[in-house]
Amino acid sequence: MASLASIKKSLIEQLEKKGADVDAFRDLIDTYMYYTKLERQMQKDIKKKGLSYEAVSATGKTYIKDNPNVKNAIACNKQRLAILAQLDLTTKTVEMECDDKL
Repeated sequence: MASLASIKKSLIEQLEKKGADVDAFRDLIDTYMYYTKLERQMQKDIKKKGLSYEAVSATGKTYIKDNPNVKNAIACNKQRLAILAQLDLTTKTVEMECDDKL
């Protein structure tokens, strides 16, 4: 899994290559990173508890409860994808480094 620092650096580099390195887009990158951190925390919880887990009701009965982080992680991922779309960063638009020494 890529580090958060390398992801942020990569996104900033893409803005710079597009000539779009402005505060508004940097703020979107910060928001993207926030959702990335949240999603990773949710993924850890899902790995720990599973898709569902046993919970105890107020009356003391045990029941199976869906892990809400499954839906929350999906929502975070949707937000991240929306931010990438807003920044026009797709596999078709990513600018790669060229090695002119070939």
